[in-house]
Amino acid sequence: MIQSYKQRPRLEENYDTIIIGSGMGSLTVGAILAKEGKKVLILERHYTAGGFTHIFKRKGYEWDVGIHYIGGVQQENSPIRKLFDYITDSKLEWADMGEVYDRIIIGDTSYDFVKGVENFRNQMVSYFPEEEKAIDGYIDLVFRANKVMGSFYKEKALPGFLRFLIGGFLKRPYLKYADQTTYDVLSKLTKNERLIKVLSAQYGDYGLPPKQSSFAMHASVARHYFGGGNFPIGGSSRIVDTVDPVIEASSGTILTNAAVAEVIIENNKAKGVRMIDGKEFFADTIISGVGVFNTFEKLIPESVAIHHKLNEKLQKVTPSVSHACLYMGFKSSPEDLQLPKTNFWIYPEDLDHDSCVDRYLQNEEAPFPVVYVSFPAAKDPDWPNRYPGRSTIDIITLVPYETVSKWKDTRWMKRGEEYEAWKEKIAQRLMKELFKQLPHLEGQVDHYELSTPLSTEHFVNYQKGEIYGIDHTPERFRQKFLQPRTPIKGLYLTGQDIVTAGVGGALFAGVVTASAATGTNFKNKIFG
Repeated sequence: MIQSYKQRPRLEENYDTIIIGSGMGSLTVGAILAKEGKKVLILERHYTAGGFTHIFKRKGYEWDVGIHYIGGVQQENSPIRKLFDYITDSKLEWADMGEVYDRIIIGDTSYDFVKGVENFRNQMVSYFPEEEKAIDGYIDLVFRANKVMGSFYKEKALPGFLRFLIGGFLKRPYLKYADQTTYDVLSKLTKNERLIKVLSAQYGDYGLPPKQSSFAMHASVARHYFGGGNFPIGGSSRIVDTVDPVIEASSGTILTNAAVAEVIIENNKAKGVRMIDGKEFFADTIISGVGVFNTFEKLIPESVAIHHKLNEKLQKVTPSVSHACLYMGFKSSPEDLQLPKTNFWIYPEDLDHDSCVDRYLQNEEAPFPVVYVSFPAAKDPDWPNRYPGRSTIDIITLVPYETVSKWKDTRWMKRGEEYEAWKEKIAQRLMKELFKQLPHLEGQVDHYELSTPLSTEHFVNYQKGEIYGIDHTPERFRQKFLQPRTPIKGLYLTGQDIVTAGVGGALFAGVVTASAATGTNFKNKIFG
């Protein structure tokens, strides 16, 4: 049954813009266009809207699926804060996570990432006093890479002839950083492998260890959090709750349980969408926020994909990492459990990040290459109003899709005993990592469940359960087809595949797509 995000709406046959998927990129472009008076229809196949910003509830708890912290929003004049304010009419509020946003734990030693560039710098120098020059050089390069990022994404929004004329000029400065791996850049600054391991410890935020990831992606994440971490007050479902009225104000609608079967294309022009029940909606502009693989392999006719050689282009990119997340519930308040707001990043002592990943990929019994622990109940000041005397914790680690692919043809929640036993083993290992850091929590767990790459595939419709769209390798940034315009007239892309990973990347992708689809410079309009 098709239903509205809030209530049963009066559906029309024609809209100004139809957007497939309701992730952060889709919500952003939808809200921007709605504020221009466009009637927007957002179609979400899942029963809840929001993509990786959605929540789920079980056994008297709720968990945020994809948002664990957001950077930059505490500063009211920052681009990301201005953009969130723009698409929510300033209704979305943020809580600061405090001085320490990330704690890097390597073996028995921990390193705190503290908010404020100068504070971060001084803290790192206190850990590595002989590496002061390297640390200063690193921070300088992070800022340099981010300074030229805007021109790179501006080029994606330009019409074809302008891209041809000045595209290379706009992209070149950023590609200097994007073409190098994170390890390439850091190893030129220092030979201290422990410092490299600490500085690249947030790689889980974009999914690739330092010898594989583009430094441009790393620099984007590092800069994003220099001002500290923040969490949406009321939980991440507040994002959809605050965007929805903006879309409704221009007679638009967010529909859930609304799976699109295909984009209707005639004479190389996108005209509308056909739903899985055969119903059709029409619009001059169709925007897909469900990723390049889903769009080009599932939503457009194969003959069209072959004609434009889209299948060949997809060969040049790979899906990003997939993961398991352990959702835990406790029958005590965050204060009683002394839960921190700080995220924990836990790593083995013995090897560098890439070697830890390689070892684990060859043997799933090997130590987890990364374990990330988030304490959402402690981060959200509104949590006690909704769930008094309760707490939640999320624990995430890398799990390759291939590990669970043998169960891919089974049904969600009915995948069999072998699958459940495998999940239990992973869950117990993750809990052990938590109890090593916070031993007083052992014996306090009221409820827990593990999501796997199959859960991500089921709910977010990424074909290999990936969380960051496509891999952020140096090669990825060279792919010209990763832009809002497609070779099909009227069909556009949005989301993290056309910009960079995560909520911030998808958010800015919405601006790039809205600019490309309308010819309006929304960067100037929103950020001034």
